[in-house]
Amino acid sequence: MFVGFDTSNYTTSLAVYDKNVITQHKKMLSVKDGERGLRQSDAVFQHTVNMPELLSQQVFSDVKAVGVSDRPRNVEGSYMPCFTVGVNTAVAFSKAAGATLYRTSHQVGHILAALYSSEKLSLINERFIAFHLSGGTTEALIVTPHREELVRAEIVAESLDLKAGQAIDRAGVMMGEHFPCGKRLDEMAQNSNREFKIKPSMKGSDCSLSGVENKAKEMLSRGEPHEDISKFVLSYVTEAVDAMLAAVISEYGNLPVIFSGGVSSNTMLRNRITDKYGAYFANPDFSLDNAAGTAIFAQLKHN
Repeated sequence: MFVGFDTSNYTTSLAVYDKNVITQHKKMLSVKDGERGLRQSDAVFQHTVNMPELLSQQVFSDVKAVGVSDRPRNVEGSYMPCFTVGVNTAVAFSKAAGATLYRTSHQVGHILAALYSSEKLSLINERFIAFHLSGGTTEALIVTPHREELVRAEIVAESLDLKAGQAIDRAGVMMGEHFPCGKRLDEMAQNSNREFKIKPSMKGSDCSLSGVENKAKEMLSRGEPHEDISKFVLSYVTEAVDAMLAAVISEYGNLPVIFSGGVSSNTMLRNRITDKYGAYFANPDFSLDNAAGTAIFAQLKHN
């Protein structure tokens, strides 16, 4: 049995990887109505409260190794206080279980979870393109095998301002939806018959999403239906990601493409990118923040 922990900004996560099957336990952090996020101190407190509850939901036996995300990315200076809760839990748990502890990044966890869900874990042995789309990250990465980190991710395209998840959540909160808003906007957008001609703002391979919030605000002030506003926001994000991917393929070649992060569970985005590029998308349970990737990391490192 391999156990993983992840305490991102919005989800407390525990996962067990046993006999090639992942069992997940998660609890979303609570955000007050009308607010667009959490302070790190609030996130740390909620993770501390949630973790014992998740641990009580799982029976543990013969734990061989433990994995935990201790930073957002594998780059110098990458740090968020909320990850300390997962690390402290993992350290105590691994010592009590007599198991080896392996540390990785939240981003690597997302990539491994997406590869597992897509039945493409073998890609860790070759070069591929990964997109990490969330409230805090909108990045295209060239991923290569790495002895210590298993995979090393280099940013080759990104959003220069708002991240995809931020644009979606800000529009949703503006319309009175509860944070996080991605699932609700996805549902509303599917009830819109409007078609939008969108030319995303690009600078080379990088995109800009700040205009999405302003346009959504204008549409709302004109009394346009929430379904149409939702479809515009998701259409813009989809066009921007499409343009980023096209630019990356043009520069680095037609490599395998994998998508992870909460925004990757959006229906419009998945359909467009899958049909056009044959990209691999994780099941939504493995796209959203999770500890599955850290459990997989522990198993791969241990073996």
